[in-house]
Amino acid sequence: MNTAETPFDFVTASYLTRIGNQSAGTLAELLTGLEHCSDASIFHHTFQTLGTHHFLTEGFSNDFAQWVLASTNRNDLAEQLTALDIRDYMSIAALRSDLCRVVRDFCDAEPQFAAQSGLERFYFCESVEVTVPLGRSTRNLDEFREGLEHLSHASFYFHFISSRLRLQLQTNDFSLWLSGSLGLRTLADSVNQIDIYTNTLDSARTKMLRLIDRERRKA
Repeated sequence: MNTAETPFDFVTASYLTRIGNQSAGTLAELLTGLEHCSDASIFHHTFQTLGTHHFLTEGFSNDFAQWVLASTNRNDLAEQLTALDIRDYMSIAALRSDLCRVVRDFCDAEPQFAAQSGLERFYFCESVEVTVPLGRSTRNLDEFREGLEHLSHASFYFHFISSRLRLQLQTNDFSLWLSGSLGLRTLADSVNQIDIYTNTLDSARTKMLRLIDRERRKA
């Protein structure tokens, strides 16, 4: 069994929502906000929405689409925004570009709706992350599996979802360590491909444990 020189240190985290100085009351203002808000804000309203709603399996999957429907009653634009599958993106910049494109195209095609005031304003927010080390380190796959099995939802979310902002959407903490420290690239890729849209935190963890067990049987 491979032993890593660099251990995996489990961490837990809590999140405080910080409201920024940007807001939107119209679709035109939403476009301006999307163009100029921070990467952390884009991540908050798309990827971290999954955590807030414990992974949506139906309905609109990001805050932008939710606001467009609820406050401006533009179901057509909301559907276009939610059709942007965050699983397809490898950078925040690319996701931002497509969000802007969809809203811009709609405003250009339907100028009568671009300046129409919504029922409520949209406030661009970020998640402020507060981390606490759990004091548990693992150096091989068996130890990693045991630690993973007993992780809290908060810790699992930190390593599997929130880490994607730090890692520029390329991967997650688990896959990064499995590949880089244990050399288990196939396992790492399989873990990274677990669908963050259609799985809950519990079902994502269960799938990950099954993948690890299959890898252990190879040894």
